[in-house]
Amino acid sequence: MLMFKALRALPFVMALLGTAVSSAQSPQAVPVAPGAYMVQGVSALGSSANRNFISNAAFVVTPEGVLLVDALGSPALARELLAEIRRITPAPLRYVVVTHYHADHIYGLQVFKDAGATIVAHRDGALYLNSDTARLRLDASREELAPAVDASTRLVEADRWIDAPTTLHLGGLDFVLQPAGPAHTAEDLVVWVPQLKLLLAGDLVFRGRVPFVGQADSGRWIAALDTLLAFDAQTIVPGHGPVSRSARADLELTRDYLVFLRKSMGEAARNMDPFEDAYARTDWSRFDKLPLFNAANRINAYNTYLLMERSPK
Repeated sequence: MLMFKALRALPFVMALLGTAVSSAQSPQAVPVAPGAYMVQGVSALGSSANRNFISNAAFVVTPEGVLLVDALGSPALARELLAEIRRITPAPLRYVVVTHYHADHIYGLQVFKDAGATIVAHRDGALYLNSDTARLRLDASREELAPAVDASTRLVEADRWIDAPTTLHLGGLDFVLQPAGPAHTAEDLVVWVPQLKLLLAGDLVFRGRVPFVGQADSGRWIAALDTLLAFDAQTIVPGHGPVSRSARADLELTRDYLVFLRKSMGEAARNMDPFEDAYARTDWSRFDKLPLFNAANRINAYNTYLLMERSPK
């Protein structure tokens, strides 16, 4: 349990150690498919300067209302995202689907809850949401991400917890909520809109940057990506990075990075090589030019080394 808590807190530890590389930026909705829009966070670590705007969110407008996927990393950002939605359509916000309960995706939830949306998430997210780790993380974020995250920021539970594939019907579209964890987190959900061939993938897909692995079960994450490859997606909105029009290539990049981590660190663990020696001799050249490589890769490799020590397969 202590190891789980420590690993779950690692995104925040990274934010403390890292240096933000961006100034304040507002969510700006751009179209990605008919009636569908996304806002793109910066490729940086969360900070007071960027207001924790480091993840993506997406929404689909229908004649009966709007469905939003993820809520951004602070109430301040969520208010601006809500204004963007209302700039595009007067239709009410019906649903917010949470892909997973990492802080950069959920600290804006209260804004959308207060706006009348029904929040839907995977049931396993409640385990984290009601943990001491989540409470302590929020306490620390109120200091490190102030004033965007402050004493009025609260953790918000889902109105509807699901634990099996679920389809929401809204305005003639089907929104297929597909559990995909445990992978990046235990509670991973993706949203598939077949009429638009649109996949809203959350943090199972990091496009154009090194993913944060954290406490992820990377073996199951790889299996989840193989499952996503079976979708006939033309467009993917990742949890981080720009929209993908090359769905297979971008899914494969995330998958290949995880496979490489497991192969290189697994071999070192089996040979009982010291981590520092194994890390130094590994050829990272395929990935070392990607954004956040320096911030994320060493800790990804170390966590994978520990994982492969426990379960070398």
